[in-house]
Amino acid sequence: MLKFRSRARGAITGAMAAMLLAGTGLTTEALAQEKTITAVMHSGLRVLDPIITTAHISRNHGYMIYDVLVAVDENFQPQPQMADWTISDDKLTYTFTLRDGLKFHDGAPVTSKDVVASLNRWAKRDSGGQLIMDVTESLEATDDKTIVWKLTDPFPALLDTIGKQSAIPPFIMPERVASGSADEAVTEYIGSGPFVFVEEEYQPGVSVTYRKFEDYVPREGEPSWMAGGKEVKVDEVKWVTMPDAQTAINALLSGEIDYIEQVQIDLLPLLEASEDVVVETRDELGYQTIGRMNFKHPPFDNKKVRQAAMMALSQEDVLATLIGNPDYYKVCGAIFGCGTPLADDTGSETLTSGGDIEGAKKLLEESGYDGTPIVLMQPTDVVSLTAQPVVAAQAMRNAGFNVDMQAMDWQTLVTRRASQSKPEDGGWNIFFTNWMVPEVNNPLISPMLNGRGDNAWFGWPEDEKVEELRAEFIAADTPEKQKEVAKKIQEHNMEEVLYIPLGQYIMPQARSTKLVNMIESPVPVFWNVDKEQ
Repeated sequence: MLKFRSRARGAITGAMAAMLLAGTGLTTEALAQEKTITAVMHSGLRVLDPIITTAHISRNHGYMIYDVLVAVDENFQPQPQMADWTISDDKLTYTFTLRDGLKFHDGAPVTSKDVVASLNRWAKRDSGGQLIMDVTESLEATDDKTIVWKLTDPFPALLDTIGKQSAIPPFIMPERVASGSADEAVTEYIGSGPFVFVEEEYQPGVSVTYRKFEDYVPREGEPSWMAGGKEVKVDEVKWVTMPDAQTAINALLSGEIDYIEQVQIDLLPLLEASEDVVVETRDELGYQTIGRMNFKHPPFDNKKVRQAAMMALSQEDVLATLIGNPDYYKVCGAIFGCGTPLADDTGSETLTSGGDIEGAKKLLEESGYDGTPIVLMQPTDVVSLTAQPVVAAQAMRNAGFNVDMQAMDWQTLVTRRASQSKPEDGGWNIFFTNWMVPEVNNPLISPMLNGRGDNAWFGWPEDEKVEELRAEFIAADTPEKQKEVAKKIQEHNMEEVLYIPLGQYIMPQARSTKLVNMIESPVPVFWNVDKEQ
């Protein structure tokens, strides 16, 4: 683990104190007696439904207020969380039994009907969930605590898929909430997780408050990533938005905040002298940054145009601008991530060798591209997403594309990317985002390798071949066979340009030394952590 330390002291400014007190209904004296963690996350929170989006901030919000049936531990092994399970000898029937003490924030007990409704809604949105439902005979609540999931064919990765920590975890909601459309955001935010969402204090994109759920009963066992006991040791967690990285660092150094989810690499020296701050990485694999095109509208409905755009791009240019320090990034053409069992870089030669502008120009001419404007969405408020659009826009212009780069905040982009409208009518052509490598390290969970058209991830490619290859991966019964299929999928992705892998990077987090026992998880969580006064 990479660690840095820095030293500085300061007092809370009047403006910051006022902001933290605003809307709480508590006096300064009362707050002083409570333990509150104030955190600056990588983005403001606007989308409160973690099932309709893969945005990481919405996922982080999900883990605060919801729980999951199964959770992976730090060894990538699925463990019981809300439920234990048994599997029939023929591998076709999974029986889940809810543990005692599960209760929603409104006081209602969690029942198996809540679970079934939640799993059905999740499966309509999630790439892996769709694959499971392809072989599902029935998913039923047989009594208040028992869920029986029957398959027509074995699905060896079922527990891994419903236990994955991201993109998209199957968070459990009350039946009345989860029974709604999977295409429309929920409007009631009741979970059974360790924290309660304080709706009256929520300021979209600015501030969100979570209070300890006093009736939460942690599972027994030591915490390990999303698994184990989720014991809350503070009274409140407050996320505040500070788009300016320098402002956030100054606030951490002066003690006004306790945590920054992502630290801009070139500002790390500001922290090096303090004994009151720890900077560390949560995950050695880090993130994969990517580009995604819209397959529904010209010009990226043309494969040669997609290929020309990819040929123009250079991973080194993107990563050097995004991160700067090569100690924190890696040129990597593997769609499943370097350092993973399925890593293969076939077809990534131009990306990893600096791009090929002349080749891109030639291919673009062959494609018949007519100068149609490329609406490239550019988030301006997330440190890990600001560089990619700028670098890509220039490279594509150099290759002959007419690029219309439109600036917006990340949460606006997250909302707009769900639109299937034409680019000139409020839609889009291309955007860039980041995934944790564990979110994309196999074809069953990677959202971008879904070829189901309107039921696929944003961009909506219709690709029967990739669906056939994913089915072949499911049927592969040895690691060697899986790796062979994964290489075919790598080749297919680079040929069809389902998405553009732009390399891997690590983004450190920073916390006050007052925060102790924070779990080293790729997903930042606020159970187990304590705040020393």
